[in-house]
Amino acid sequence: MASLLSFSLPKPKIIKASAAATTPSVAVAETLDQKFGRKGIKFYSESAGDVPSVELTVRNGSSVRVRIPDGHVTSYKPKVYWKDDGFEELLHTLPATAKGGIGLVINDVSEPYSKGSLVNTSEWTVKDVDSDSIDALQVELSSTSGTLDITYVVSLYPLSMATAVIVKNNGRKAVNLSSAILSHFKFKKRAGTGIQGLRGCSYCTHPPLSSPFEILSPSEAMKSEDPGWFSFGSEPEKKPGVWTVQDVPITILKNKLSRVYTAPPTERLKGFYNTPPSKYETIDQGRELFFRVIRIGFEEIYISSPGSFSQKYGKDYFICTGPASMLVPVVVNPGEEWRGAQIIEHDNL
Repeated sequence: MASLLSFSLPKPKIIKASAAATTPSVAVAETLDQKFGRKGIKFYSESAGDVPSVELTVRNGSSVRVRIPDGHVTSYKPKVYWKDDGFEELLHTLPATAKGGIGLVINDVSEPYSKGSLVNTSEWTVKDVDSDSIDALQVELSSTSGTLDITYVVSLYPLSMATAVIVKNNGRKAVNLSSAILSHFKFKKRAGTGIQGLRGCSYCTHPPLSSPFEILSPSEAMKSEDPGWFSFGSEPEKKPGVWTVQDVPITILKNKLSRVYTAPPTERLKGFYNTPPSKYETIDQGRELFFRVIRIGFEEIYISSPGSFSQKYGKDYFICTGPASMLVPVVVNPGEEWRGAQIIEHDNL
């Protein structure tokens, strides 16, 4: 099994799975399955929108589903209870849409006139798959934007999953990238939703990066919430640009908020500064489940909760969170590459 960020994989002929392709998606999925399918890795055509997709399933039954053309992770269903049907969907994905789930966002912010998003929908192709028996599975997608080669890898293990990105700059100029891997986690009860592990970390109110996978747009994420009984005892969010240090062990996410946890940009100009934790845990009291979110290669953590706005999108509550580089872009010099990843793991068993 290739390690998460080594990608020492062979380079076979790439099969395109673009939604704009003239070949029907069913035929594309069949071709992909014939070339790359193996035990635990199944390519198929998603009924909603007829989109070529892949499902990874490891030995204990945990599974991940990914839409090929846009790299959208629509489902992660790990085994969290010992009973035979002890699987729970972790991701909040809106039915019949490409909203929610886990989405990669990469924007070119090198110049005011830069092209913006480097990863539009319908641009990913399948590069390869890899496996170690059926306890570790991996699908590798690739895309090219100008002088940048972008690789996106989704990996699944019995107790974890990972999404990793590599950006290689083949051009003659450095590029500045703002990016994030944003995950929409599902929760059973609004009042039982929280995150722990960010005590002592600085944060400020900030909108998310715009994304084709967003449920709340940046403007919606920043809208104030009408006071209600859920707001009893809570303090209003600080204005954007005002930095605060988290002084409690658990961040309660029943009310609406949109934050970036990181060292302020001015602090990062110094030789030494406090970085945010490399991992934190989501708390779902309704289902008594905990998941660790681990960041690699990113220096910021984005967290938002919809508060009462969640009622517009079904009965389940959800949050959006993940590693990010929003306030201070990543600089990728000519001939160099940048790597970032998010790992979601659990020990609920």
